[in-house]
Amino acid sequence: PRKEKKREREEEEAMNALAATNRNFKLASRLLGLDSKLEKSLLIPFREIKVECTIPKDDGTLASFVGFRVQHDNARGPMKGGIRYHPEVEPDEVNALAQLMTWKTAVAKIPYGGAKGGIGCDPSKLSISELERLTRVFTQKIHDLIGIHTDVPAPDMGTGPQTMAWILDEYSKFHGYSPAVVTGKPIDLGGSLGRDAATGRGVMFGTEALLNEHGKSISGQRFVIQGFGNVGSWAAKLISEQGGKIVAVSDITGAIKNKDGIDIPSLLNYTKEHRGVKGFDGADPIDPNSILVEDCDILIPAALGGVINRENANEIKAKFIIEAANHPTDPDADEILSKKGVVILPDIYANSGGVTVSYFEWVQNIQGFMWEEEKVNDELKTYMTRGFKDLKEMCKTHSCDLRMGAFTLGVNRVARATVLRGWGA
Repeated sequence: PRKEKKREREEEEAMNALAATNRNFKLASRLLGLDSKLEKSLLIPFREIKVECTIPKDDGTLASFVGFRVQHDNARGPMKGGIRYHPEVEPDEVNALAQLMTWKTAVAKIPYGGAKGGIGCDPSKLSISELERLTRVFTQKIHDLIGIHTDVPAPDMGTGPQTMAWILDEYSKFHGYSPAVVTGKPIDLGGSLGRDAATGRGVMFGTEALLNEHGKSISGQRFVIQGFGNVGSWAAKLISEQGGKIVAVSDITGAIKNKDGIDIPSLLNYTKEHRGVKGFDGADPIDPNSILVEDCDILIPAALGGVINRENANEIKAKFIIEAANHPTDPDADEILSKKGVVILPDIYANSGGVTVSYFEWVQNIQGFMWEEEKVNDELKTYMTRGFKDLKEMCKTHSCDLRMGAFTLGVNRVARATVLRGWGA
């Protein structure tokens, strides 16, 4: 029953994500005055792929899994998006995330469209050799539909650099050595320096740009971070280095709080050893459900979608919310928080650091020339700072909040490319 309930909740969240993305797109489309034909062509995915992946398991039995790839739009360049391995990989969720990638790459002003994919499996129940076989079979089924100038996958939930290495190797058997076909690869196979920290660093640069706009700086601000995985932990490290005070954090093991500020380097060492924040003695344990409503200046949801909703929005005390996760705030909560005067930095801008450095990795692979980490970080700062400026211009033009500013910016750039290519009719 508990598993069934969890599955229902995840399905509902996927439906909500798709509905919220479509709603924001339509609002942006109206603000921009797009005609109905163009609007429809921008909403419908370019291609949806569903494949069966059958592999021999280590015990000799056969197992079948369903793989998906939704290629949403390629008006501005090759499609780009993660591949997730998760038991509940849902077509609706994959659709919503592919569409979000289209707007996100446009907001970041990188020459990509949007895609997303995944395999319905539980990676924790598969051995390394089973995961490798599954990845290679999936690549065999889709290799003709991805490519350096077509669709460039990246890691997502349940996948990582090793998965990308297997995709690269399998793809190269058909097309010759092609490091630019995936990003988020191991450094030894053409991965970019700085990619690991990129999303968290982008969150820090975005936060800096937003606070500067309000005459503030990161230094001295109190932060709460929900989710202490790759993105949350890097954001915490970089923000604390800038003088920000992290007063509470949570992950799947629990939540901790220290009103005087948590010692982040000590916490990072602790989580490496203990695989979670639970039991860290430099802070007090708190109820994980209360993390979002803890007293702070800036709240950073960096875990799952839909966590800020109408049930808890009224209790949120933060003045600013930086959306490091994908769609963490549902439309009802958006409305409530807006009335309270809470400023939300939307996900399609706030967490675009990862895809921006993925773009840098792709560029380095095509050039066959690798950058120093300092250059990667400097370029990321340039892109994030310029992105915020463009976002604010859109807000002024259309008298709207940051979320609508981001959507109008992204949709406008994709619409213009679509019309210029003669696809708008």
